[in-house]
Amino acid sequence: MRLDHVSFAAGPDGLRATAQRIGELLGAEFKDGGVHPRFGTRNMILPLADDTVDNTYLEIVEVLDHPASDKAPFGQAVRARSALGGGWLGWVVGVDDISQIEQRLGREAVKGNRHRPDGTELLWKQIGVNGLISDPQLPFFIEWESPADVRPGAGATGEFTLECIEIAGDPLRVSEWLGESVEAPLEDVKVEWVAPNGTPGIVAIQVQTPSGLVRI
Repeated sequence: MRLDHVSFAAGPDGLRATAQRIGELLGAEFKDGGVHPRFGTRNMILPLADDTVDNTYLEIVEVLDHPASDKAPFGQAVRARSALGGGWLGWVVGVDDISQIEQRLGREAVKGNRHRPDGTELLWKQIGVNGLISDPQLPFFIEWESPADVRPGAGATGEFTLECIEIAGDPLRVSEWLGESVEAPLEDVKVEWVAPNGTPGIVAIQVQTPSGLVRI
């Protein structure tokens, strides 16, 4: 297991304005990630080096006016978070064999795909979004089917590094969900656990930039 990405739902100003606002805080420019046709969403991304083979990345995601967004749990989750004004949606754990998670959770993963503006189609399987919806401190799981060199984390320059995730929640509850210690997917990233004061989930991330540490 490893941290694959962290996801931020666009605010009322929309995807590009949200990406520009966060990009200005970081001193970075997000790139258009394309459309998730199965989920009725689209995203913009920023690769973040994290000292692993497959670098993690920051995703800003927006729901589309599309029937898929009403049916797919991921589309529902993005819509609900954006309706609250936007903000941190959740974190995603990458696994090599998602069938083990399927067996433990007792259901099948769903196929995911994203059409990038350059025509490349990214493919993966994911499971656990309903867990995220019911308890936002919980990650969902992804197994990439596309090769590493075209995944969103590819191309990290090392200028921007994910240093810390602040999560309001219970590490024991998250470990139970993961099926192993929460330290496994987060071994390369510092985690600060805080007691929930309201809704659990990601409170902030800290990114090391060429201009210093930035908290979002």
